[in-house]
Amino acid sequence: MKQYGLIGKTLKHSFSEKYFGEKFEKEAIKNTKYSLYELEEINAFRKLISENTVAGLNVTIPYKESIISFLDDIDETAKSIGAVNTIDFKHDKLTGYNTDVIGFGKALKRLIGRKTVRDALVLGSGGASKAIQYFLREKGINFSVVSRSNGDLTYDQLDAETMRSHRLIINCTPVGTFPDVNKAPVIPYEYLHSKHLLFDLVYNPEKTLFLTHGESVGASIMNGYEMLAEQAEASWEIWNTY
Repeated sequence: MKQYGLIGKTLKHSFSEKYFGEKFEKEAIKNTKYSLYELEEINAFRKLISENTVAGLNVTIPYKESIISFLDDIDETAKSIGAVNTIDFKHDKLTGYNTDVIGFGKALKRLIGRKTVRDALVLGSGGASKAIQYFLREKGINFSVVSRSNGDLTYDQLDAETMRSHRLIINCTPVGTFPDVNKAPVIPYEYLHSKHLLFDLVYNPEKTLFLTHGESVGASIMNGYEMLAEQAEASWEIWNTY
């Protein structure tokens, strides 16, 4: 039995187990299982891998950055980002990759379509945010990170001009995730307009309050499901190709 899985702190609403279970069934992938491994703290990772024979792991909040010190190697993209969401177990080595950047790029392309985007606001500064920043930098899209303490701007610095001039707004925080569906990042939504594009890395609920605010003024919106599906497929390719 080949064993894959996801590590994180709170995983009861995770997308990954269901996604991979359906993938294995649909593609007739036999003797393969995907499990959820909740770790109260990152140091429990050593015990997990000593007690389980795993072929690959995904990594989610809040361990995408802290997991790096437990790995033998890290690919150049993940190193540049400073965050890992995929671990490959081959040749007696643990190698870290970041497929969030692949997933985001493919999903964002569908949201943007033929539109031109030059400036973006990235809400949040954690591990997922770092992958988004890497992609935007690679594509030449100017961006400002909005964070309570660790960004280019704080939330209370967002004024009408900043909001209107940054057409792409990406929520990289977990705010609005089920069950806290009545919460949203604290930005001045009154300055949104129909030319805005709102991307939320949250996928549960399907339409967060953040996206609802955008939709109400005619903005284009997308949740995080497509990004997750694309990054999952990229992880699978790493585990089974490299």
